[in-house]
Amino acid sequence: MAHDLLTIKAVSLQPSQPFTWASGLHSPIYTDNRLTISYPDVRGHIHHGMSQLIKRFYPDAEAVAGVATAGIPHAAWVAEDLHLPMLYVRSKPKDHGRGKQIEGVFKKGQKVVVIDDLLSTGGSVLKAVKAVRKEGGDVIGVISVFTYQLPIADRNFADAGLTYHSVTNYTTLIETAEDYQLVSHDELVSLHQWRKDPQAWSDTHAN
Repeated sequence: MAHDLLTIKAVSLQPSQPFTWASGLHSPIYTDNRLTISYPDVRGHIHHGMSQLIKRFYPDAEAVAGVATAGIPHAAWVAEDLHLPMLYVRSKPKDHGRGKQIEGVFKKGQKVVVIDDLLSTGGSVLKAVKAVRKEGGDVIGVISVFTYQLPIADRNFADAGLTYHSVTNYTTLIETAEDYQLVSHDELVSLHQWRKDPQAWSDTHAN
């Protein structure tokens, strides 16, 4: 899966020429997992991987919920794979009609796995979790395509009383990049340093 993301350039690594995220943080990595939906083999690897993670860690799941917008297609394929109801969670309630934030047939007490494409701090997916819980859903876990494995995400999920699992992760991806000679050993060291302390790395690499 890590090789897939690198091959289709859903993930780009530039430790020597950092990207600037919307937050202003300088980063050696940029991720756009929305590209994966255009590659049948890649998206197949993703939803089969997600399905296996759910079977292993959340076998009592009664529904899957995609986070709008990037998590929706993956949730649909996983729901089809596992023959489960599918929902999706808007970033905010609709400002018309019934003002719904959760779309689909949703039952209170239903055990739900929330699906997103990417985990950085966990902030956006945990907002979706909060919305499902507010409506009476029992969120039992979170699944994503990829996680940066940032310490802050672990803290945020612990505070929410949740576990999460991803099809692939930052450590696997950068080591795969080295195996395929996409980054040098020195660049790999720098990439590991970023994950341990993104802000310190950013400050060091600011122009």
